[in-house]
Amino acid sequence: MPLHIGDATPDFTAETTEGTIHFYDWISDGWVVLFSHPKDFTPVCTTELGYMAKIKPEFDKRGVKIIGLSVDPLGRHSGWANDIKETQGFAPNYPMIADIDYNVSKLYDMLPAPVSGDPTKRTAADNQTVRNVFVIGPDKKVKLILVYPMTTGRNFDEVLRVIDSLQLTAKHKVATPVNWKNGEDVIIAGSVSDDDAKKQYPQGWKAPKAYLRKVPQPK
Repeated sequence: MPLHIGDATPDFTAETTEGTIHFYDWISDGWVVLFSHPKDFTPVCTTELGYMAKIKPEFDKRGVKIIGLSVDPLGRHSGWANDIKETQGFAPNYPMIADIDYNVSKLYDMLPAPVSGDPTKRTAADNQTVRNVFVIGPDKKVKLILVYPMTTGRNFDEVLRVIDSLQLTAKHKVATPVNWKNGEDVIIAGSVSDDDAKKQYPQGWKAPKAYLRKVPQPK
């Protein structure tokens, strides 16, 4: 079944470059970014994995774990990591799933159920739907799904921006406007009445329209 925002994420057990993981146990009570790749030694993904390693401290600050996925075997992951280090300056410093039985890819609706066989004999084009980003919350539910084409590198700075919004709006009854960045004004959620908003924001708010109530970002 296709995954949607708000759905519980499928649990799984998988082999990774950092050992066997049981996904729900590995998540614990934190946030997770799962990002997937159609095949090892692909050029766009090489740049993505290196950049993700470079900015991992930013995810760490936010209490977010990173985990990658490719349908190739662990041995190929190790060789690819060397290439990533050589060309991008950073080797993956997070686990990479070896999804050789396509189990995770199918659970997360990235490959169709009939897919089978030796993953090393599949081309990147065969697996082109495995170019996804999932942000998963502490409740183990899907908070964000992004799907990218083969020829367009992913914007992980945008993923960080979305996580800032998700974590803020999970704590406060606000929403973030277009192109919002951490520290900028936010919108009082539509579920909050004016009477309740006055209790939360006694200093008031700016409202160009009654339904568009802007306040400074809550601490």
